[in-house]
Amino acid sequence: MFEKQMKRMKMSDWALAKLGIVTFVLFLVAIWPGLRNWVLNVNPWFFFVVSVVSIAIVQIRIWKKK
Repeated sequence: MFEKQMKRMKMSDWALAKLGIVTFVLFLVAIWPGLRNWVLNVNPWFFFVVSVVSIAIVQIRIWKKK
């Protein structure tokens, strides 16, 4: 059932879902002082590395299927 719903999603739906996740995380950072302090104290390169690795994993999976 979940796979059928995923197949019906368009690229704009994925973009809106990602935008919703990003804005919700920004909301949490804005209202939760403990989370805000943690985000500001962590080295920014950590977030960059995590994002690049995550993107690379998805791209590898996409290109392997073809």
